[in-house]
Amino acid sequence: MKYTHCRILIGLSLCLTHTIAIADPMDTPFSKAAGAELFVSNDNENFSTQRLALEYLPRYHSADALTGVRYTSHWYQQNNWSLNGQQLTFLQRYIDPATANGWQLNAGLFQQGGHDLLTLDGNYRKALAEHTGLELFVNRDWVETAAALDNGVHFTLAGVALDQGLGTHVTLVGLGARQNFSDGNARNHGRLKLILQPNLDSGLTLQARYRAYDSTSDNVGGVYFNPGHYTETMLALGWRKKIQGWNLNLTTGIGQQKIADDPNSTTHLLEGGLQSPPNRHYSLRLRAGLVKSASFNSAHYRYHYLQTEWIIPF
Repeated sequence: MKYTHCRILIGLSLCLTHTIAIADPMDTPFSKAAGAELFVSNDNENFSTQRLALEYLPRYHSADALTGVRYTSHWYQQNNWSLNGQQLTFLQRYIDPATANGWQLNAGLFQQGGHDLLTLDGNYRKALAEHTGLELFVNRDWVETAAALDNGVHFTLAGVALDQGLGTHVTLVGLGARQNFSDGNARNHGRLKLILQPNLDSGLTLQARYRAYDSTSDNVGGVYFNPGHYTETMLALGWRKKIQGWNLNLTTGIGQQKIADDPNSTTHLLEGGLQSPPNRHYSLRLRAGLVKSASFNSAHYRYHYLQTEWIIPF
């Protein structure tokens, strides 16, 4: 099985390299680059995740246009339990930062706890009209709880999103997706987001969000959080600004969630990001967030994370 996985990954690598070789999307030449990525997270149930990745990018134009390979070491810990995993990924991005149109694909092999998984994380976005955009996405990965990792439970999520501008100040975004779990469970996801931008130069947005999912099974043995039905409505405030070439974004929101037949409870969201100017001799991206929602034992689950990526061309 491991040799089969390797052959598949080598085939994907050759396909990606061939794609770039026959269609160079940039007018300026590519260079080589190396990078590192760090991700840390923790929650109030003492489950923590750390990821450290090293990247070699033989074709690099910017953080949004590159081809390469990444090695990632994963660490998971909860109380007296811990687990380590390794992942090898081929990655490719070509995204227009002005419009977000383009595509990215990460395909790899992830080994942890005696389990192997071919992972996939990709999306493709295209403008269908002046104010209409379509996005297709897919994600295949482990379910990250202690019991799910020990049992080798993974999921495949695939879906489509459509954003429609309603004039110059309002955008409506709709999403539908199907998530299949390796234990036989499945979820149908739906999301709506209404975005109002009162002043086009201020960078401020007012957002009304709704998301829901239904699970085909509400009994997965406590391996992961899985209510039969979940809904959340949220009002959020967003802000994007370019300061001396640095892109800064912040989002904060408060909402109400409904978990099966339980009473409504409050949710909170706080996220931010920072990206270096494109003309620097390096690329730096930072993301951080705090989420308060629900989990196994309580409707007052708290989760926070920090992610950074640093790329240096040579």
